[in-house]
Amino acid sequence: MNLRVLKRNIPFAATVLVCLALYGIASIKFRDQGFASWRVLILFFSENAFVGIAAIGMTFVILSGGIDLSVGSVVALVTILLGIFIQEQHVPPLAAIGIVLVIATIFGAGMGALIQFFNLAPFLITLAGMFLARGLALLLREGSIAIEGHLDPLVSRLTLPLGSELDLPATAVIFLGVFVIAVLIAHWTSFGRTVYAIGGNEQSATLMGLPVARTKVGVYALSGFCAGLAGVVNVLYTSSGNANAGIGLELDAISAVVIGGTLLSGGVGYVAGTLVGVITFGIIQAAIQFQGTLSTWWTRIVIGLLLLGFILLQKIVQAKKLIGTTH
Repeated sequence: MNLRVLKRNIPFAATVLVCLALYGIASIKFRDQGFASWRVLILFFSENAFVGIAAIGMTFVILSGGIDLSVGSVVALVTILLGIFIQEQHVPPLAAIGIVLVIATIFGAGMGALIQFFNLAPFLITLAGMFLARGLALLLREGSIAIEGHLDPLVSRLTLPLGSELDLPATAVIFLGVFVIAVLIAHWTSFGRTVYAIGGNEQSATLMGLPVARTKVGVYALSGFCAGLAGVVNVLYTSSGNANAGIGLELDAISAVVIGGTLLSGGVGYVAGTLVGVITFGIIQAAIQFQGTLSTWWTRIVIGLLLLGFILLQKIVQAKKLIGTTH
């Protein structure tokens, strides 16, 4: 039993080791520039908050054995809707945020219902959702909408002072809050346990009498909500709505989840692994910026290599698991 648990945790352990190794190497190389300072560490969370929140929602989808390609487009749609509601329709910011989160959640639930009740492929349905949400965003506004000053009071209230002229930005506070709630949902609720069961073997979960249909719809609703919240965080960070926001975000989110040790086949993984995957993204980006002589495209190259390595590691772990079950 202990050996089985150990094998299941190999991808997660590898993620942690890679993250620590990258951080250690960068801290030594850029010691004089203060890479290991608290200020830089906070940037890992604040600058990658909207990616991290979307990746947390994606974690539940992949754990259930599905995929969601619509998250980046939902982010764009939410930013545009927020801009229109707040800047042009003068809706109170909190009310506008609540409205767009409901819209994003319903959008995700709708895709989940199509996937579950019509037995359609998640890849195709969420691909359609990606085009639909991006198209709606561009239809509403092709450019960007500046949201000037309306969200400043909310940002100020959510910013957490850490002393010594150091603050935890509102975006990082929201990201960490979502992470804590997601961990509780994944490991301490029947919904979370059902998600793992579906990802492990959906037919067995159905035979066990678990609420498979409701949970699968709920997983995509949760992903839609997280994508919507990522859009809100993007607006808090940029003070604007943009129909081109979130391009490629779905790929970043999937990469963070996989690098975080969650198996693409579903049923195995941790929300904590996704957090480590997002931090790894942040370390790579910061190291390249500190270097100063490298193109930002090196971030994609390094992440691509890491992703390939972790996919191969997953295949090795799954192959050993199959060999173990046949002997």
